Amino acid sequence: MATLSRFPWLSKAAKRSPKKLTSAKARGQTAELKALAHLKAHGCRLIISNYVTKAGEIDLIVDDSGVLVFVEVRFRRETARGTGAETVTAGKIRKIIRTARHFLVTHKHYQGMPCRFDVISMSAASQNSATNYSIDWIKRAFTLDA
Repeated sequence: MATLSRFPWLSKAAKRSPKKLTSAKARGQTAELKALAHLKAHGCRLIISNYVTKAGEIDLIVDDSGVLVFVEVRFRRETARGTGAETVTAGKIRKIIRTARHFLVTHKHYQGMPCRFDVISMSAASQNSATNYSIDWIKRAFTLDA
C-alpha cells in the first residue's frame, strides 16, 4: 500500500485529519463573521463575502464610505509565532490583487470607486478564550504595486 509521502503533489491539507480541517474551517468562518460585525459597527456595508475565482479568494468586500475595500481576515489562536497580519505573504497578496481585479472586471458598476486593501488580524484574547477576540484592523495593508 502506498503512503502519502510517496505522492508529493498532495497538499499538507490532504494529509490532515478531516476533524482538523473542519475545526480550522469553522474557526475561519467564525473569525470572518466577527470581522464583518466589526466592520459593520464602523459603518461599512457588506458587498460580498468569500468571493472566489480561479485566481484566489477574498474574504470580505465592503463599501467603506464610498471606498471599495477588499479585506483579508487572519486569525491566530496564539501570537507567539506572529500575528495574523504577519502571515499574509507576498504570494497571498498577489492572489488577492488578481482576485480583486477579476471582481472589478466582472462587476463594472464598482470600477469607478477608489479601492483599498485591508487586513483584519484577529487573535484569541486569552489562551482559554473561545469567545473574546482581539481585533486589529489594518487599513491600506498593501497596495497594487505590492
